[in-house]
Amino acid sequence: MISWMRKAVIRWLQHKRPLPSTPLSDFERIRHEVKPCDVILVEGRSRVSEVIKLITQSSWSHAALYIGRLHDLENPLLRDLLRQHYIGTADKQLIIESELGMGTIVRPLTVYEEEHLRICRPRNLGYHDSQQVIAYAIGRLGTAYDVRQIFDLARFLFPWWVLPRRWRSSLFKTNPGKTTHTVCSTMIAEAFGSIQFPILPLVKRLEGERYKLYMRNPKLCTPSDFDYSPYFDIIKYPFLDFHAYSDQRLLPWSGTGELNEDERGLYVSVGEDLPAEPAADEA
Repeated sequence: MISWMRKAVIRWLQHKRPLPSTPLSDFERIRHEVKPCDVILVEGRSRVSEVIKLITQSSWSHAALYIGRLHDLENPLLRDLLRQHYIGTADKQLIIESELGMGTIVRPLTVYEEEHLRICRPRNLGYHDSQQVIAYAIGRLGTAYDVRQIFDLARFLFPWWVLPRRWRSSLFKTNPGKTTHTVCSTMIAEAFGSIQFPILPLVKRLEGERYKLYMRNPKLCTPSDFDYSPYFDIIKYPFLDFHAYSDQRLLPWSGTGELNEDERGLYVSVGEDLPAEPAADEA
């Protein structure tokens, strides 16, 4: 009974809004630009994505690690291990991600072809270190997704004294049997932590000009942390790029397209009057 209820909740959380008619990202340019060990941020459309967006106050609700193609892996043992989890052609560009209902898996990059994406590239990361990060992620393939951690993160944002003791976060407690569970950004944070590459560390000033870095708990890492991190370069390829026009005013703001009922409250056509503010007695 509990297993059936768990599966029903996961199916409900996995439900996605329809794709937009036109994507915000130019996937072809992203596909050619992305390099092994880049973190791909995704603006998810599922119900669990909305929970993560609400918790983190960010548009980015999912993260995946790009590992390249099979022949990009220098270690033959890693290639063999990857083949145990991936059935497909060797020319596919691959990502490793932790996905609700599926656990940590490897999939082609093209599964996000029509999604809003952003590349976060670890700054000055050498080839050997990048292979170590990828090796860690490959070693996590097959682990389960920790739904509980999402709600722990939500509770962690509330002051400790506000919540009843039974509702307080178990994020830092030892849970036997749960050490193999992870979520998308935690797995990637652990991978970079394995080579001591910082994401959003705590910087402590010591005596004089000396400093000490403290690695953040990977379980607290969210997709938006890679976006905020000063140690990752952000690469964007919008579907309509300003560089394709001599002036942003030459963008195709005009046209005969119409907004649907849901969109009218969020967007306006350039040149039309903004919606009137409600009167004081109507507010």
